[in-house]
Amino acid sequence: MADVFIQFRGVRKVFGPKVVYSHLDLAVERGKALTIVGGSGVGKSVMLKMLIGLLRPDRGSIVFDGKEVTAMDGEELSVLRQRIAMLFQGGALFDSLNVRANVAYGLEEHFRYRMSRQEIEERVAWALELVGLPGIEQMWPADLSGGMKKRVALARAIAVRPEVVLYDEPTTGLDPINTARVNHLIMGLQRKLKITSIVVTHDMKSAFTISDTLAMVRDGRIILAAPRDEFYATTDPRVHDFIEGIAPVDEDVETLLQA
Repeated sequence: MADVFIQFRGVRKVFGPKVVYSHLDLAVERGKALTIVGGSGVGKSVMLKMLIGLLRPDRGSIVFDGKEVTAMDGEELSVLRQRIAMLFQGGALFDSLNVRANVAYGLEEHFRYRMSRQEIEERVAWALELVGLPGIEQMWPADLSGGMKKRVALARAIAVRPEVVLYDEPTTGLDPINTARVNHLIMGLQRKLKITSIVVTHDMKSAFTISDTLAMVRDGRIILAAPRDEFYATTDPRVHDFIEGIAPVDEDVETLLQA
């Protein structure tokens, strides 16, 4: 029987006249990698932000490890964010802090009364080692390549030893070599740390490389959530065309092309 760790039930979220989710239902299994795909602006990142309480749904339930996220107060959300780390699109490093301070940021925010200075330094070194960047604590974000920035941001996320890591477009803007490196890190960290991964991406090659399960968002809901092989083999034309990168052509445009 599947060990459901995170569950969205009947979630609705609107911004003014725009309905992002009309009825979102999705289950995430503990220890698995789920990738969320869909067109731009469909609400993939909104889903991640609702899970950690940065956004509140207008209706519905979000359950994490048996607890209702939508009912949590500020203190409870702070504890939740110690268990769920997020790698933001672009990395979001602090330019005014060196690598050591960036990676230690979450530790000093959440664990400053529970960890000694030496323990924090050791955890920073451990996290940088895991992402393949040992010994760069004194470097500054401005001195790092795009790929290195993503890996430092990932080190910051895993430094708090989370149970879940959320990845928001982790390979955007990276060349193929760094894309492959980040994908390898995501898979390696999941195996080594036994974490649950939720990845938002437009990169279908990466999605099929790293995922146990894929889910596609369209029209305010999940239209398909299935294991990797089943997802790839679907006969649903909406999903198949997205996988293959086939864009629907407007009838007026089609007429002009044939003129």
